[in-house]
Amino acid sequence: MRKLLRWALIGAAGLTAFTILWAALYRIVPPPATPLMLIRALGGSGLSRDWEPLERISPALAEAVIASEDTGFCGHGGFDWAAIEDAFEDNEEGKRLRGGSTISQQTAKNAFLWPDRSWTRKGAEAWFTLLIESLWSKRRILEVYLNIVEWDDGIYGAEAAARHHFHKSAAALTRREAALLAVVLPNPRNWSPTRPGSYVARRAGVIERRMAVVRRDGLADCVR
Repeated sequence: MRKLLRWALIGAAGLTAFTILWAALYRIVPPPATPLMLIRALGGSGLSRDWEPLERISPALAEAVIASEDTGFCGHGGFDWAAIEDAFEDNEEGKRLRGGSTISQQTAKNAFLWPDRSWTRKGAEAWFTLLIESLWSKRRILEVYLNIVEWDDGIYGAEAAARHHFHKSAAALTRREAALLAVVLPNPRNWSPTRPGSYVARRAGVIERRMAVVRRDGLADCVR
């Protein structure tokens, strides 16, 4: 029993060290691929992605994503506890299941983990969120997020999304285009920023107004 416990502790320490080194590597090296990209590719989807540094992505997209996904991004340590509590309450009351994930959590999930709703994956997501919040800057977190997130079937990252949907570079995106891209993030394989239905179009208008607040109140200053 002692030998088993010893090996278990060694294994846990080794796994912990590996994840720390992995996260530290991605602080300076672009993730070559993500588990979701590989899963989609094996399922027959393409894989289009062109890494661009944050300074070559329109600031409007950063503002739009923060306005849409996580207005507290610059102020929290990786978790929005109020949103998590609200999500738990809604789920317990039988309302539509929803998450309380921040941009940091979504980056951790997309960069390191597989798509799943299990508690094991959520626990791993929390650990990687703590790691990237400790080892990366907020600017790096958003830069990685914008370069790996899915924006259509087989389309990953801002540059590939801008060229696929609007036939221009990510640097040239307008505020309206940025808002439309941000809106479709929760369901990128079914919602289109170039053929928006009534919900997407209406929601994009809301995000545009929120973007003005994000700029006015400095809610994206940590990534400038």
